[in-house]
Amino acid sequence: MKAFIQLVIANIKELLRDRMSMFWFIAFPIFFILLFGAIFSGSEDTTSFAVGVVQQDNGPIAKGLEAALTSAPVVKLHIGAQDAELAALRKGSRDLVIILPAGLSSAVRNRHRVKIPVYYDGTKQMSSQVGIPLVEQVLNQVEAQATGHPLLLEARPQAVQAVTLKEIDYLLPGILAMALMQLGLFSALRLVSLRERKILKRLGATPLPRGLLIISEVTVRLLLAMMQALLIVIIGRLVFGVTIVSSWYLVAAWVLLGACTFVSLGYMLVSFARTMESGQGIIQLVQFPMMFLAGTFFPISFIPGFLQPLVKAMPLTYLADALRQVITGNPPLFSIGADLGILLAWLAGSLFLGIRFFRWE
Repeated sequence: MKAFIQLVIANIKELLRDRMSMFWFIAFPIFFILLFGAIFSGSEDTTSFAVGVVQQDNGPIAKGLEAALTSAPVVKLHIGAQDAELAALRKGSRDLVIILPAGLSSAVRNRHRVKIPVYYDGTKQMSSQVGIPLVEQVLNQVEAQATGHPLLLEARPQAVQAVTLKEIDYLLPGILAMALMQLGLFSALRLVSLRERKILKRLGATPLPRGLLIISEVTVRLLLAMMQALLIVIIGRLVFGVTIVSSWYLVAAWVLLGACTFVSLGYMLVSFARTMESGQGIIQLVQFPMMFLAGTFFPISFIPGFLQPLVKAMPLTYLADALRQVITGNPPLFSIGADLGILLAWLAGSLFLGIRFFRWE
C-alpha cells in the first residue's frame, strides 16, 4: 500500500509539472464552459414553436386546424396523446399543447361555440405573448373559411409550470462528457512514452509489480476526472445558474463510470501503438469524430441519417445523454438503463482488449 501511495503522489507531481497536460485536462473544458455559457446561458429559441396537438375529433374542422398549423412556417407540429403531450410540455419539449375536443366539427357545423384548451409554458413569455395569439389567428382563419362565421372557436389558455431548460443546460453536461473523454484517451499516451523510453522495461527488473504502476496511473486519472467534473459543475451552477436535478452522489457515479470507460478505451487504443506519434494518431482518429458527432454541442438529430449508426455506436453519445438526464434533467435520447448498459459494454470490451494486446516492451 505504501508503494501504491508513493506512485500516486509521484504521478500527481509529474502531472502538475506538465503544464500543457493541465491546460488540456482542466483549463480547456473550463474555457469551453465560460465561452458557450456566456453565449447561450439566457437566450430563448424564438425562431419556432413546438406545438403538440391532441386529436380527439376526426371531423373536417379538426383536420383543417391540423393542416393550418402544419403549414405555419414557425410551427413544428407534434401529434400525440394528451398525457404524453402534456408531459412533454412540462419537460420543456413543447411550447404549446392544443386539445381538439371530441365533437368539435359537429359543434361548429351547428353554429355552437367551442372552447379549445391551449396549454402553454407559463415560464416562457414567447409562448403566451406570441404563441397563443398565433393559435387564435389560426382558429379564426379556419372557421372563417369553413363556415363564414368566425368567433365560434375560442382559445382557452391554461398555464402549465414547465421545467425551464436553457441552452447551457444542454451544453454543460456535453462539455463535461467531452472533458472526460479527452482525459481518458490522451492520458493513456503517457504509458506509450514510458514504454518507448524503456522505463517500463527497467521497472520490470525491480521488485515493483507492474500492475501496481497501471493501477496508480488509473487512480490519478480518476481523481483528476472527479476534480474536473466538480469544477465544471460548480462554474455552471454559480456563474450560469444551472440547477442540478439529481444528487451529487449520482452525478459522481456517472462521472466515475465515464472516466473508467474512456481511460480503459485509451489504454486499449495505445496498446496498438509503438511510438508516441502513432499513439497520438490513433487517439485523434477516435477522439475527433466523437467530439463533433456525439451530441456534445448540438442534438444528434441534426446529424445526417447515414451517420446515425456511427453516432449510436459511440460511447460519448451515451455518457453525454446520461449526464444531461442526471445533471439538468434534459429529455432523454435513450433510457438511463440503455446508457448504463452501453457504457458498461464499452468498459468491459476495452478492458478485455487492452489486457489482451497490451505490451510492456
